[in-house]
Amino acid sequence: METSIDWELVREIISCVFILAGACFMLIASIGLLRFPDFYIRMSAITKGSTLGLGLILMGMAIYFNQPGVLLKVLAIITFTYVTAPVAAHVIGRTAVQNGIAFWGKTNLEEFKGYLMKHRLERHTNQDRYTEEVPPAMMEKDGGAGDAAGKV
Repeated sequence: METSIDWELVREIISCVFILAGACFMLIASIGLLRFPDFYIRMSAITKGSTLGLGLILMGMAIYFNQPGVLLKVLAIITFTYVTAPVAAHVIGRTAVQNGIAFWGKTNLEEFKGYLMKHRLERHTNQDRYTEEVPPAMMEKDGGAGDAAGKV
């Protein structure tokens, strides 16, 4: 008894598995968006889940259509998404930190506080890096206002 394999059916099943897995990842990311306690954890969940979900759905579509042009376009979209989504999430998260969006109370911020202290110190020590130094002769002409203010 010889059985022939219906390759079109196999391709459709594999495609459905990829698409369903992608949809599950997106569903989990959406649940994380609703359930996680603060902005930063939500941002992480939605970025990772949606990026992976989109990649799996697109791979399922590429397998289903089985054409080189479609595969090339899908790979370009996946590459672009995998490069830009984490960068965009980083920029949004950094902006949130700069605007003072609060962290969840149970978040361990010890390493982050060290980073912030170092960043603030570097910013204050390097803020005059590009200003011209005033020669001592100029300081004497204006009466040494900078020195007088410090001594009062």
